Amino acid sequence: MALLAGTLSGGQVTRCNRLRLHNTFMDDIRFERHFRTPYSEGYYIMQGNSLQSNNRLGTVDIHFTTTAVHGTLILERELEEADLTKLIEQIDEDLVLSADMPRDDFLVSVYVGKDVGFYSDEYFAEENEVNASFDEDDEE
Repeated sequence: MALLAGTLSGGQVTRCNRLRLHNTFMDDIRFERHFRTPYSEGYYIMQGNSLQSNNRLGTVDIHFTTTAVHGTLILERELEEADLTKLIEQIDEDLVLSADMPRDDFLVSVYVGKDVGFYSDEYFAEENEVNASFDEDDEE
């Protein structure tokens, strides 16, 4: 995160402004449920207060076991360590604890990557139809 505001004459950022920047970052995070099963939930992590803005920060899948909660956090861009830990804490408070499932620990694996596509049975059925029609054209 670029720290442009609140710098002193030597380029030093004041502690107050740094905290305000980190709080602002986390204040406009929202979670949109993508799926839910009896023991799992998946959410898109969105940043920005505007519903028109499509600024997805990443996704998180949460799996509840009898003793622990496992999370897989996939970010679409890198975060500073402080922002990452605050995001994990917010996921814990807003999503894990609110599920009201007993747990001893919240274990989170974090990845940074990009969305390269969405595939389903329908996609593969259409692909097979297209390939079959090409095969028929080749035989003629």
